[in-house]
Amino acid sequence: MITVFGSINMDLIATTERLPKPGETVRGHTFTTAAGGKGANQALAARRAGATVRMAGAVGGDAFAAESLVLLTQAAVNLDLVKVADEPTGTAHILVSDDGENVIVVVAGANGDVTAADAKAAVSQMSAGDVLMLQLEVPPEAVEAALDAAKARRVTSVINLAPLTSDAQMLGAKADIVVTNETEFELFAGKQNLSDAAREAEMRAIHERTGQTLIVTLGADGVIAIRKGNVFRTPGLKIEPVDTVGAGDSFCGYLAASLDAGLPFADCLRRAAVAGSLACLKRGAQPSIPDAAAVDALVSAS
Repeated sequence: MITVFGSINMDLIATTERLPKPGETVRGHTFTTAAGGKGANQALAARRAGATVRMAGAVGGDAFAAESLVLLTQAAVNLDLVKVADEPTGTAHILVSDDGENVIVVVAGANGDVTAADAKAAVSQMSAGDVLMLQLEVPPEAVEAALDAAKARRVTSVINLAPLTSDAQMLGAKADIVVTNETEFELFAGKQNLSDAAREAEMRAIHERTGQTLIVTLGADGVIAIRKGNVFRTPGLKIEPVDTVGAGDSFCGYLAASLDAGLPFADCLRRAAVAGSLACLKRGAQPSIPDAAAVDALVSAS
């Protein structure tokens, strides 16, 4: 059983030939909306990967609330722990260029009303060995409370240190499994401009000190991880990305689902890496999350 404790947003997405420079206006191609939020994205990815999933978070009492939950509802994600807050539903304002790169501004809205009490209530319904998935789009005190409660109940905690915040290092230190990209890992480690070799050495040092499983996604170069003293490297797919916005969340959701299913760790990484790659082939965060059949077919073929 997986519980995802985190954000729920509506994504407001504009596409353009290139991303604007500060102070510049560029002409857009299209505008769309899609359900999003890193928490909701990861919950949907874990569900599409085959897991039983509960989502805990908050939406507003506005028109975006139902839209933000529609794909989770269709996928039969349990939404009993999603509360209605006084603030409007969170939004993410996303610009995507023709080469697949993006910039994002997130307005927390109802996500800012998620509390430590909500975290404790969510974890209280979990059992030892369940997987708790977290990110950094809800208040840090709520994330910390969830991590502390998970440790007390012997629940496996997985934290994705995104988006990058000043609390990432403190919160990451409390989790069993830490997932970052290269930039996020440098903040977590307190080191900058790490080469590939230096990154691996730093991962080894942190792992030896804490025993944590560390996973760093490297974009087109795949994934590096360390777990139980062993270093793993996993390639992604060779693709031409259309939109990278859902890649990290697809990776995290598939990772959590694969861990929950008890797969060997190397298989968990490979499955997650393939899912992250496939997510780059469609626009939008939740619409781009691949189904398990597509992911597992490519895993089996590789």
